[in-house]
Amino acid sequence: MDNIEALEWRYATKKFDATRVLPLQKIEILKKAFNLTATSYGLQPIKMVVVQSKDLQERLVEHSMNQQQVATASNVLVLCIEREVDQNFIEAYFEMVQNIRETPTEILTPFKEFLIDDFNKKPSQEIANWAIKQAYLALGTLLTVCAIEEIDACPMEGFVPEKYDELLNLEHHNLRSVLVLPVGYRAEDDIFSEFKKVRRPLEDVIIEINN
Repeated sequence: MDNIEALEWRYATKKFDATRVLPLQKIEILKKAFNLTATSYGLQPIKMVVVQSKDLQERLVEHSMNQQQVATASNVLVLCIEREVDQNFIEAYFEMVQNIRETPTEILTPFKEFLIDDFNKKPSQEIANWAIKQAYLALGTLLTVCAIEEIDACPMEGFVPEKYDELLNLEHHNLRSVLVLPVGYRAEDDIFSEFKKVRRPLEDVIIEINN
């Protein structure tokens, strides 16, 4: 499939084939795609938890509005944000930039100091909201890569983050869950896979400015 065919093929999978498991190389592709997603300033205030435990997946169902996709998917990807994006976090990022790119300190320092000052002035909720937006960017990347790789997926906001955090011990990792993405292979009898896509006409959603 080409890219557009792949996007036509994908849908929010309502029923997974619980007998099928994604190959490890597919999971590796999704991990790398997540890590390569765009984020504001390149700071990556997000992490992804990869769950492949039927026992744990079944325990998560009641905290997912009883959506069975969480139990029947091959894996459940949980997109999380860092609980703290502070001076130490920002300094660690710029240290990595310097190590990888060998960028001179005098070039990096002004931008680093700007970000530290800017984030120090922001309320914690504003920083959290900013980080959540980065998680949505990653979700878009993952859904596109899933389509290209013919991996079925179901993006979910309908879950209880506090319960996910507890069951996955996310506070220990200084994380908060914000999005859930069960992935795997669609069941043959998932009638939703045959539904035609409902989208506004292209001319209603695209505005072209040529001059």
